[in-house]
Amino acid sequence: MASENVSGSEAVEPVDAVRAKAVDDQMIDELVRRAQAEGLQLTGEGGLLQQLTKRLLESALEGEITDHLGYDKHDPAGRNGGNSRNGKRSKTVLTDVGPVEITMPRDRDGSFEPKIVKKRQKRLTGFDEMVISLAAKGLTTGEVQAHLAEVHGAEVSRQTISTITDKMLEDAARQDRDKTAKLLKPVHTAPTEEAALDRFAEFADARDRKYPAIVKLWENAWKEFTPFLRFDTEIRRIVCTTNATESVNARIRRAAKARRHFPNEQAALKCVYMAIMSLDPTGKGQARWTMRWKTALNAFDITFDGRLSAARQ
Repeated sequence: MASENVSGSEAVEPVDAVRAKAVDDQMIDELVRRAQAEGLQLTGEGGLLQQLTKRLLESALEGEITDHLGYDKHDPAGRNGGNSRNGKRSKTVLTDVGPVEITMPRDRDGSFEPKIVKKRQKRLTGFDEMVISLAAKGLTTGEVQAHLAEVHGAEVSRQTISTITDKMLEDAARQDRDKTAKLLKPVHTAPTEEAALDRFAEFADARDRKYPAIVKLWENAWKEFTPFLRFDTEIRRIVCTTNATESVNARIRRAAKARRHFPNEQAALKCVYMAIMSLDPTGKGQARWTMRWKTALNAFDITFDGRLSAARQ
């Protein structure tokens, strides 16, 4: 019986892993040779990577709808089965290799919910991280838009870029969200700009390794932030606390949406008035809403040289 001597210092790869790696290497080499022979570029618009991404996504989607329906395409077993394929529709998704146009399979009763590329999904994993990274480098939304169009061929609106960066804090791990907000609070409540810089340095030390994009965005926006520090602390607290305002606006929007159409301005005004009154039907909420405004009004009056009190007389 033959025996194998294996050196203790050498790790031996399993045979299946070696074969799989050889197949992968052969496949990649063949793809590169075909691309070169046909004059295809590997990256960029219409490049090999985009075509591969398209084929992989479409194959995965086809597998998903087959699994959902329970039979393969053109299989007679699916006839009169209650649900069947209902053609395809084109859709462009933004990926790490640029925009890729794919065909999404559909079923007749609309119960198919793809997981690889979900309904209404326009960006695949990795694209948002690219936008945040560019924003963290100090690029404006317009510059990010131009970069994506020039380098990746992706036409992305400024609003989309703004939405992605606005969601940055939401994308932070839930357990870190409160801690991050707590560390930022001493920055915008600091009595002076020097104190705010000290508090921001503490925040950067604590968060830079985990969320460098947040730190970078604060650094880039510091000049726009510092005028806020000229106001009294009480004014800043009122400005930052927008819960009451948001509650009123949300109630007005809900009431207006329910009615949809107003015959005249008086009808719209009546709707707004009733929506506001419904927030405090007993009249006891005024004390709670105005609790912090007394000190804030005094601070406003001092800041603006008595103009506020003069206007109220």
